[in-house]
Amino acid sequence: MQKELATEKETFISNSGTQHEFSTNKKMNQFMLGLLLKTGQLSPKHDGHVLDYDNQFIPTGKYDLKRSYKKGDGYFPRIASMGNLPVYIEGCNGNSNVKYKQDQTPQRTFEVLEEGKIKIAHGRMDCGSFTKDVVSVLEANTSFFYVRAQRCTNLHEIVAGIHHWQTREIGHKEYQLASIEYAPFGGRKAYRYVISREKKTNAQGNLFTGNDFTSRAMMTNNREMTDLEVINFYNDRGNSERLFDEMNNDFLWKKMPFSFLQENTVFLIMMGICRNLYHFLTGFISKKLDFIKPNYRLKKFIFRFMAVPAKWIKRGRQWILKPFTNREYHPLLE
Repeated sequence: MQKELATEKETFISNSGTQHEFSTNKKMNQFMLGLLLKTGQLSPKHDGHVLDYDNQFIPTGKYDLKRSYKKGDGYFPRIASMGNLPVYIEGCNGNSNVKYKQDQTPQRTFEVLEEGKIKIAHGRMDCGSFTKDVVSVLEANTSFFYVRAQRCTNLHEIVAGIHHWQTREIGHKEYQLASIEYAPFGGRKAYRYVISREKKTNAQGNLFTGNDFTSRAMMTNNREMTDLEVINFYNDRGNSERLFDEMNNDFLWKKMPFSFLQENTVFLIMMGICRNLYHFLTGFISKKLDFIKPNYRLKKFIFRFMAVPAKWIKRGRQWILKPFTNREYHPLLE
């Protein structure tokens, strides 16, 4: 059945002659979003939606795999998520770097979300999305965006000239924070850059900045949050990255069943749908049973909820299922 749901993959040739393969299955992604709307896990009435976007390299030995810059063979799917729930997935072969035609994937994501009347308030992406085209797509489809900026010589010089830093604690570490206005991509439009830096433990000096700090820059059009709020808000996307661990291990992304990219893209989306429904189920059950939590991983849920010895017994001319456990399951029927 999954093979029948596959659509033709698209092939592009880059200026360097590299062959790139993409699998965009719009109907499957529309179905995945539609289920999230039906279950109430996403709602058009909510006005604070946050979209996270990332790429996930999946090592595999399939027939049409390509060699990745990560020194492995496999696929490189592109995933958009909201609230740790997959909302859009595209298949991409391993040799396609994260920047190649990346602006087209968020654009298709926003088109599917718009069909579901979902408006995005905040969009968060890592430095792989730091391109002029991607930023343009984010500006057109979100209220605020946050992208990890790539370092350049000019930016290093500006950071080295900052003399007023605020010391703040982030994740039990001490950082120094500051904001500047900077126009990237050789353009004239300036954005807010939130700079965070931490002192190196080995006191090794930096050739470009002339000090012993490790600096990071966050580009955003949000000028309402404080520096600390911007950093903490962006760091929350680390929770969405745990999605990949769950998909690889609980929902078998690392064991794709088919030989071709377009068929395995269907599998990736199907497993994303299964995960979304699983979290809907655990969310419902956790409200009825106090021994189940909504954040349980699949294996723990099976052992806590499903792996229960039981026996059919006949009593009063009726067959009754007798579970051998002290846990009470009957609230589920109330």
